[in-house]
Order: sequence, then C-alpha cells, then structure tokens
Amino acid sequence: MARTFTSVKEIFSGMPGVFNRDAAAGLDAVFQYNIEGADGGDWYVVVKDQTCTVSEGVHANPTVTLKLADKDWIAMCSGQLDGMTAFMTGKLKITGNIMLAQRIASLFPLG
Repeated sequence: MARTFTSVKEIFSGMPGVFNRDAAAGLDAVFQYNIEGADGGDWYVVVKDQTCTVSEGVHANPTVTLKLADKDWIAMCSGQLDGMTAFMTGKLKITGNIMLAQRIASLFPLG
C-alpha cells in the first residue's frame, strides 16, 4: 500500500531515506523538479556514484526536468496518479532525457 504524503517538502525530505543505491549503478544525473502551486517550489536531485543529494532551488544543468502541479506530484508519490497517465494527459511535462524520468520510481520507491 502506498504512503500518503501531505506536502511537497515531505516528499523531497524523504527521498534520501528510500534511495535505491542498486538502481543507481552507473548513473550520473540531475533531476530538476519545478512544482507549481501554493505548496510548490523548485528542487533538484543529484544522483552520482550510487549516492543522492536533494536540494531546494534550480540546478544550472539538469539532465531531465519535470514540471507539474503540487497536488499532482503529491498524488503521484502517494500512488494515486500514475506517472505515465500524468504525462499523457499533460499534467506532467518533461524536458531533457525523458527515458531517465522513467527510472525515478525505481530510484526512489516512496510507496
């Protein structure tokens, strides 16, 4: 059963604790999140050498950028909104390495 999140900050704060080092083998990437809405903000996650760091702000050179509303990001991380559905319906916009975005769930199993 998926965990229910109540805020964007809660999700980003919890990402290092669920980071799957094995899924990150050989990966060197920066995931930029532009979360819109009252609970939103800009965050980026650096995955390198099977470690991750999560920071608030905008990275100068992200590998992939995800843009979506705060309520949709919370719903995705809580298992209430499928990422592919969000993308196909325009709720999630991805620029950069779109294939890399598909690895987020295996890198950060939040459920």
